[in-house]
Amino acid sequence: MQKSILVTGATDGIGYETAKMLLSLGHQVLLHGRNSEKLQKVQAELRSATGNENTEIYIADMSSMAEVMVLAAEIQAKHSTLNAVINNAGVFKGPTRITKDALDIRFAVNALAPYVLTQALLPLLGKADRVVNVSSAAQASVSLDALWGREILSDGEAYAQSKLALTMWSRKLGLRMADSGPLIIAVNPKSLLGSKMVKEAFGMAGSDLKVGADILCRAALSEEFLNASGQYFDNDIEKFADPHVDALDEKKAQLVVTAMDQIITKLALDAH
Repeated sequence: MQKSILVTGATDGIGYETAKMLLSLGHQVLLHGRNSEKLQKVQAELRSATGNENTEIYIADMSSMAEVMVLAAEIQAKHSTLNAVINNAGVFKGPTRITKDALDIRFAVNALAPYVLTQALLPLLGKADRVVNVSSAAQASVSLDALWGREILSDGEAYAQSKLALTMWSRKLGLRMADSGPLIIAVNPKSLLGSKMVKEAFGMAGSDLKVGADILCRAALSEEFLNASGQYFDNDIEKFADPHVDALDEKKAQLVVTAMDQIITKLALDAH
C-alpha cells in the first residue's frame, strides 16, 4: 500500500538517500529543504532516478520555530493524513551559532524543531502511523542553560546534548502515546556515515549512506518496529538498546521536556 511520508532535510545525505529509497518502493514523499532552488533540483533528480513522480516540496528553515509552524500548516492544508514523519534535518555547525530565536542552532534544529513539527502534525497521524527521529550515538547530559541559549558550548557538545534532548522527548512522548499512536521511535542510523555533517565534523568520507537510509525506511514501514514506540534503535549494533542513561531517568527527561515546552511557549508569546 502506498504511504505518504515526510522527510525533513531531504536535499542531501541520509535524507536524500531515504527519500530515494521510499520513492523506489512506490511511496509518496514530501521533501523538505531550506533552499528552494536546491529542493527543486533534488525533486527532479529523484523523480528521474526512481521513475516515481509522486513528490511534493516544502521549504522551511528549521532553526526558526515560526517557519516550522508554517511548514506544518502548509502540510495540513494539503493532507488530511500522513503515514510517517522522518525527522532527519540536523546540524552540527551552522552559518551562525545563535538563531533568530536566541537559541543555539543545534538545539533549535536537532531537538526543538522536530518536537514542534511532530506535535503540530499529530492530528494527521493515526494509531499505526510513525514518527522516526534521527538520533545519534553522540549523546551527552543536557545543560538546561545551553538549551535556553544561555550557555556557550563547543560544536561537539551542543550536537551531543541536542541529540540526547531529541532522544528524551522521543521516549517520553512515544511511551505516553504507545496505546493511541502514532509510534515515536529514535534511531541512531549508524555512526560516521558519509554525510556532509560527518565530513564537516570529522574531516572523513564516512561509510555508505544507504545503511542509514535502510534503517530509517524500516523504522517508518516495517513490522519489526510495530511495538517500538518510545524505544531507541542503535544501528551501530543493529538492535534496540538503551540510549544515554539520562534518557531513562524520568526526572531528568521531564526537566528537559518541560524546558522545551517553556521555550516554545515563550517564543509564541514573543511573536504576538
